[in-house]
Amino acid sequence: MKNIFIKNIKGLVQAGENLPNIVSGDGSDALHVIDDAFLALEEGSTVVAYGPMSDWEGIDDWRDLEVIDAEGCYVFPAFCDSHTHTVFAKTREEEFVDRIRGLSYEEIALKGGGILNSAEKLSHSSEEELYAQAKIRLEKMITYGTGAVEIKSGYGLSVESELKILRVIKRLKQSLPIEIKSTFLGAHAFPEEFKNNHEGYIELIINEMLPIIENEKLAEYIDVFCERNYFSVDEMRQILDAGKKHGLIPKVHVNQFSSMGGIIAAIEYDAISVDHLEELSADDIQALKGTKCMPTFLPGCSHFIDIPFGNARALIDNDIPFALASDFNPGSTPCFNMTQIWSLACIKMKLTPREAFNALTINSAYAMGLSKTHGKIRLGASAPIVLTHEIPSLEYIPYSFGENTIQRVFTKPLVQTYKDV
Repeated sequence: MKNIFIKNIKGLVQAGENLPNIVSGDGSDALHVIDDAFLALEEGSTVVAYGPMSDWEGIDDWRDLEVIDAEGCYVFPAFCDSHTHTVFAKTREEEFVDRIRGLSYEEIALKGGGILNSAEKLSHSSEEELYAQAKIRLEKMITYGTGAVEIKSGYGLSVESELKILRVIKRLKQSLPIEIKSTFLGAHAFPEEFKNNHEGYIELIINEMLPIIENEKLAEYIDVFCERNYFSVDEMRQILDAGKKHGLIPKVHVNQFSSMGGIIAAIEYDAISVDHLEELSADDIQALKGTKCMPTFLPGCSHFIDIPFGNARALIDNDIPFALASDFNPGSTPCFNMTQIWSLACIKMKLTPREAFNALTINSAYAMGLSKTHGKIRLGASAPIVLTHEIPSLEYIPYSFGENTIQRVFTKPLVQTYKDV
């Protein structure tokens, strides 16, 4: 792969050797930008030099070198999407129409739609079909500036189908040039046959799914949809306790429709993140202070199913960090474009473009355990890097919602493809 030299960069964003791994409070709006800069990359995306053009000493070896004149363009670390459901069988536009006609997300779920709908469709799909579809989605995500992705299971809800999804994710990790983290979300909903036997399904998760997941190394994280009509706080505790015994780190859905103590319980189990947070109480905010847990908002979901947007400003006011993610899935957020998420965070959550950018990069990298490698540009790092088209300012990206401002994404070369290994 060619070495790359990018010169005359209008703004090189978040490049530095001593940048923080998390930003919060007043620091949420801070952005380190080098004006009129250069960036030198080896093997696709490994950073070997950067700085202002005035420090550039010229090129000694032009062999196998691609030179890019980025006058008027910005360069920044690729987005980290720390909450997605990228592996699914079919889209659910029929539910989109149901919502237009007046049904709520919860009403659709109660009549057999939602998660159960996706699980039924996935049960008829082969691993090969799921892999091929998800790979195409991920390749598109990369072109929109995403450089790391967390992917959940959860559309299986049976031993066979949950393992099928996780094995697909394992294949995707080996066949794409970005970091992918895998989350086991068997506790996404109760299958119809366990509707009146919650303990039976929880035992299936604990006694049959988790041992295989640990043995095959199929996941890093464990998730539970802790919400009314889904899993209670006590049920979540039971599942997280078992997951930790199998080496999985909690990373959970909480507070989408109600505040029922899920955040406090997740913190007790050392969750790396608590996600959704459309509903956030004073007790929840107090519980998050001083913890290592990253609150994560999903504005694409709020927008698409017309529920409240999370109150990120309350976290900034309390010096609590937060991340933003897409929640890409076929039902409540069929959007993986992180520049759109950036726009929604600014327009609907009243975040400044810089606050939202940090939540999509530095803080979201933390939310998926990638602080050492992603979310900023530094010497020796090989995380993906984004080059924009010519734009007047960084703020133009969320301002000009709907426009594709991403020109190119630099990634490391693939060392190995699945091959179907």
